[in-house]
Amino acid sequence: MNKIKVLAVDDNRTNLHILQVFLKRLGHDVILAENGEEAVRKFETELPDLVLLDIMMPVMDGFEAARRIKATTRDRWTPVIFLSALNRDENLVEGLDAGADDYLTKPINFVVLEAKLRSVQRSLSLQQDSIDSLRRVQAISDNVLDAIITSDERGNIVSVNQSTERIFGWMPAELRGQHVSMLMPAIDAAAHYSHVKNISAANSLQNIELESEVEAKHKDGHLFPATMMITQVVLDNKRMIIGVVRDISERKRTERKLRENADQLQTYFDQTQAEQQLALRLMENQLHRKGLKDPRLHYKVIPAENFSGDIVAASRSPNGHFYALLADATGHGLTAAISVLPVVALFYRMSKRNHSLREIVLELNQQLKESMPVGRFVAITLLSLNESSREGDIWVGGTPEAFLFDRWGRISHTFPSDNLPLGIVSNDELGGHPQHFSWEAESQLILCSDGLLEASDADNNQFGVAGLVAAAANTSPSDRFEKIEIALVRHQNGGVASDDISLMLIDCP
Repeated sequence: MNKIKVLAVDDNRTNLHILQVFLKRLGHDVILAENGEEAVRKFETELPDLVLLDIMMPVMDGFEAARRIKATTRDRWTPVIFLSALNRDENLVEGLDAGADDYLTKPINFVVLEAKLRSVQRSLSLQQDSIDSLRRVQAISDNVLDAIITSDERGNIVSVNQSTERIFGWMPAELRGQHVSMLMPAIDAAAHYSHVKNISAANSLQNIELESEVEAKHKDGHLFPATMMITQVVLDNKRMIIGVVRDISERKRTERKLRENADQLQTYFDQTQAEQQLALRLMENQLHRKGLKDPRLHYKVIPAENFSGDIVAASRSPNGHFYALLADATGHGLTAAISVLPVVALFYRMSKRNHSLREIVLELNQQLKESMPVGRFVAITLLSLNESSREGDIWVGGTPEAFLFDRWGRISHTFPSDNLPLGIVSNDELGGHPQHFSWEAESQLILCSDGLLEASDADNNQFGVAGLVAAAANTSPSDRFEKIEIALVRHQNGGVASDDISLMLIDCP
């Protein structure tokens, strides 16, 4: 049985306790009251589904309490069952006149009471179903915006709803008795009249449905787009035709506007794509220079968007020194990519003239400090190698630390990121001189951006320095770069990087 809320009323606490235990054993919620006045008050606040009411009580007896309870019940039926030792016919009549729905004499036969509770529950369930159905119908009726037009089998209008007046401009009284064709332009009216005539002539009484998009005619003569749904209802072997008409003028305006907007967006998209392709070609010409084809250099740049804020560059000076640059601009995408273009141009010009790392760093910083807006900067790792003496210089500012690996893939030296990124402070405040180093045969330098170290797997674990070191360990110099690439791909497992990724591996001869 479904649980119900029961208000039990009795001035005898023992009886009340017995009732409470019995009802709870059946799984119901129980509210207790010890007199009629308290019962009325709790009925109003607790809204029980059923009232078990004693008659003989102080303050207010059960008859008066039942009358007041029934007086407050408006939108739903709440059964009241009297429980009393009074068993004369006049007591029963008085109880029923007071509004009681049933009567049980004391001492209570709990088998009978349980049966009555089941009967009450069935009645309450049917009542709730009826209430729910009524509410659904009312909700639909209250929110119908379409014109609902009912006509006989000849097409003469029998009734219309209020939305018909709003949509067509005709008063209901003006439409009743008229043919529905008056609500359509002449060309559609003729076709509709013929269709209704065919329905009328048909012998079948089966329901038919017809839905179409039409032009409808307002009282003032203007035409507007509408959808029309026609349903045939058969009552007592008589056909009634119900037409549901919806004004779709606003929808048509919206569709037209959407088409115009879509055309504009497509045009804008095509222009943007063309501009981006031009920008890509220009940047490729700037970034992909022949210095990157040096056989001692291996690199990878993976943009988070179409354009990368990470760039790599390499060049050889006239005296044979090898220069390399890894730069990472704030953010990613086109804005970040534009930020690094001055860096690339200056790097290639100054490296061709045998400038020292310190001179290049200061010139890059000055250029960025003057041209970049506040909050924008470029982190770089810049190095120069004298291959004949196996000596080099490296400057790290804002990018992750760089590493020198020996021939067996072990870190032999770490170059920490001790300097600020470029474009933040003036040259006087920048400080930091390049770190000088030397190397053994078959050593390799590895440079990367923070996008590589922060690349995450499905569990949000970052690749990190540990992933880089593990990928390089116990590898030969010839396949070390490929091993690192494979390890990164496996770590991401098809995931998309949230930041640009760049990696450079340089063979130290």
